[in-house]
Amino acid sequence: MSVAVGSSQLLPAYARHDVTFVSGEGSWLVDEAGKRYLDLLAGIAVVGLGHRHPAPLAAAREQLDALWHVSNLYSTEPMSRLAQLLSDRFGGARSFFCNSGAEAIEAALKWARKATGKPVVVALEGSFHGRTHGALAVTGQPAKRAAWEPLAPAARFARLNDAGSLAAAVGADTAAILLEPVQGEGGIHAATPAFLAAARALADEHGALLVLDEVQCGLGRTGSFFAWEQLGVAPDAVTLAKGLANGLPIGALLVADEAPEGLAPGDHASTFGGNPVTCAAACAVVEAIDEPLLGNVRTNGERLAAGLAALPGVLEVRGGGLMLGAELDRPAAAVVAGCLAAGLLVGTAGDSVLRLTPPLTVSTKELELGLTLLEEVLT
Repeated sequence: MSVAVGSSQLLPAYARHDVTFVSGEGSWLVDEAGKRYLDLLAGIAVVGLGHRHPAPLAAAREQLDALWHVSNLYSTEPMSRLAQLLSDRFGGARSFFCNSGAEAIEAALKWARKATGKPVVVALEGSFHGRTHGALAVTGQPAKRAAWEPLAPAARFARLNDAGSLAAAVGADTAAILLEPVQGEGGIHAATPAFLAAARALADEHGALLVLDEVQCGLGRTGSFFAWEQLGVAPDAVTLAKGLANGLPIGALLVADEAPEGLAPGDHASTFGGNPVTCAAACAVVEAIDEPLLGNVRTNGERLAAGLAALPGVLEVRGGGLMLGAELDRPAAAVVAGCLAAGLLVGTAGDSVLRLTPPLTVSTKELELGLTLLEEVLT
């Protein structure tokens, strides 16, 4: 049965495009009329291995036949295995599993405040950490916060890549410094190694914790499993979500083994966090993000960035790997609409920023086709 786009049975929380997708394979989607679309958005960096990738698909199917759910009062094999896989990739960490990036941030905020006994979180202007109250409070975009204020926790904001601004914001009352190694919704702006090093030093000086939000930029998106690996500074904690289970809902807070324990039984919970089906899929994703795949992300990212920079109307290309933003000389929304009509999915990251976050498995030929379609729209 076909359901009309914009159905009155849905709350109008999204400005949806007039298209309904019914299937996908790799880097391609198909709508209800049978039209194919090249997907260079991947659910906004979610379907990292492409639609219907065989590894997480098989893992989820096998787990569906075994066990769907038990309470977090008990353990399951997929949850324990995922925690071990992530710990190995991090270099020693403990996990809390939930269902989304915003929930992972909420867990990080509670952990940092409990571990330090301090009330303030220092975040960055232009940041985005989610839409629940705590995550929104530390999102550095006033327009997104205004309708819901007053918000908690207490937050102060510094400027990205401005160590002086960050130093002025951090003090004895700071529980955590929270930042994205690459700002996603804020326009695809990357933190410099020097800025991250300054954040690490300030956290250590003031007894605060360094928390990196890698919900969008992690899991191979920038060419390394964690984006912080390319910046040379290890955090006390990192949040993950989006691509962790290739489209199934999951979020995670990873806390370094050397960091404070923080949470105790009863402090925090998530009914569906660590769901065995989702965790089984996530294990397959983590195992699939190997060095050959990461090498392809780096190589294809360079190709895509160079191709974008040569297009008409592109003023600047930012980001890294397959998390790229193209600053345009025109509104990005109209370009996104034109691309959709041409059979290409891209997104926005600000009024004039075109966002491309294709599957990490996208082929060179598919990227070339995407650039050709994008050039036709921009010309």
